[in-house]
Amino acid sequence: MKRNKWIFTLLLIGAVGFISIAATRSNIYKQIRKSQSLINDVYRYLITDYVDDLDIEKYTRISIDNMLMDLDPYTVFMEKEEKSGIELLTKGKYGGVGIQIGKREKELTVISPMDDSPAKRMGILSGDVIVKIDTVDVSSVSMDEAAKLIRGQKGTIVVLTIDRFGVDELMDFPLTREEIKVKDVSYSGLIDESTGYIRLTRFSRNSAIEMKKAVDELMAIGINSLVIDLRDNPGGLLNSAVDILDLFIEKDELLVWTEGKTEKSKRQYFSKSNPTVPSDLKVAVLINNGSASASEIVAGTLQDFDRAIIVGRQSFGKGLVQTVYPLDKDRSLKMTTAKYYIPSGRLIQKDGYLPDELFVNDEEEDSLFFTIGGRQVSSGGGISPDYSVDLKLTFPVTSACLRRGLFFTYVQKNKHTYSSFDDVTHNQYLMSHFESFVDSMELDIRMKGEIPYLEAKEVLMDLDSTNVNIQDAVGLIDEYFENKTETQFSVEYEDLKRWLLSEFANQYDGKAGQFNVVSKKDNDIQKAIQVMNDPVVYTESFIPQ
Repeated sequence: MKRNKWIFTLLLIGAVGFISIAATRSNIYKQIRKSQSLINDVYRYLITDYVDDLDIEKYTRISIDNMLMDLDPYTVFMEKEEKSGIELLTKGKYGGVGIQIGKREKELTVISPMDDSPAKRMGILSGDVIVKIDTVDVSSVSMDEAAKLIRGQKGTIVVLTIDRFGVDELMDFPLTREEIKVKDVSYSGLIDESTGYIRLTRFSRNSAIEMKKAVDELMAIGINSLVIDLRDNPGGLLNSAVDILDLFIEKDELLVWTEGKTEKSKRQYFSKSNPTVPSDLKVAVLINNGSASASEIVAGTLQDFDRAIIVGRQSFGKGLVQTVYPLDKDRSLKMTTAKYYIPSGRLIQKDGYLPDELFVNDEEEDSLFFTIGGRQVSSGGGISPDYSVDLKLTFPVTSACLRRGLFFTYVQKNKHTYSSFDDVTHNQYLMSHFESFVDSMELDIRMKGEIPYLEAKEVLMDLDSTNVNIQDAVGLIDEYFENKTETQFSVEYEDLKRWLLSEFANQYDGKAGQFNVVSKKDNDIQKAIQVMNDPVVYTESFIPQ
């Protein structure tokens, strides 16, 4: 009965929208013609009569960008180079050598080689510093520029010159580029003997295939609970989200629909087959502010069908659909053409994407929405979790170590002294050694409240630097912050140890080992497990209050 209500509401909205568009279409075209004539006149006068000669190509690009500036950030003019980024997302593959790179101590460093990639097979290691790409010195090259140099046509060769720790001479690695398939499921495995975990990083063409494979493998082990991690997943292809939902939702259910001004923008997406995941398998979805678009469709729809508990923090609130319009051979307009809605009728898009002065639609959105079981759910600005978990703050020493890449650097410099991760965990001097390493790096650590204090101190000293009372007060506060800084390592001991062991685990046991370390201290994961392990609490999560 609920589903029928949802569908009726959709049909009603569609009917009203059609009448409105039909009535105003002619007026819109008249306004377009009038405005276009004005724009053409201004442009013509500027190009022909402006005191200086303007570069027509560049000025046109600037004019178009300015025209789009006040619209939502997803409506953009794209040249050929920018279109390739869309193609990478939709195809889920690119020509390259299969390495993840990052900046460590201002050096271009291999974070990790992908399994079964040219880089992995040729012996590129985590921690290798890239000195040159072909003949290009990369000391002052950005990461984006470096990535462009490494990527290229399948079958072509790129030479990476590597500086490896413990090796005196630079090493040249000629790598033949291959079609690198980007994995959307970055990790799947067990949290405990009965709880599976899947980390989905984006929604591309391959997402549903990878997701189904991971789900099937975990169910074959005999799990009774599943955690789907969509934190910091920015979204991607809508069809991929629908295909993933198809694994969990009964056949012929309305999963999501889109609404815009044109008939092409009005689409409904239904589940196409019976779910492969049994209804008695408990599901938790993790979200945060970085979960957007397709992530919100999956989380919100599972919430609307009372099929999963949502754990974490409010999602981003991106409920706009884009269409790419080719303008010529090399250029396109990517434009927002619709909004998407999930089964309860909720619009996920947060307010403020369009300036009030440009927005002429004064219709008010409904504010009350309910799941299929009658639970009230909130709307307007993303998906609200069923179980909110406070974001754990990163303390000053930990933050400074992360900014400088010190956990990674320390592991690379000391990995040769251990034969296994077990050896690392049994070294009683590990953290004292790491503390000495951190001290030697002379980190600029600022305690909470220290920056505003330093600003106030500067003002006071400018007023009267000879005042004894001011000097005494400043001296006492300086001493306070010095003492806080000196003891801060012990305050953050557990956090620092977790980050360090995580890096060591990745070095020796790969992603599975790293996840085993990280998951035990991940508050979102632990909250999800806590709820799902309590049958009463899990069941009551779906009962209307």
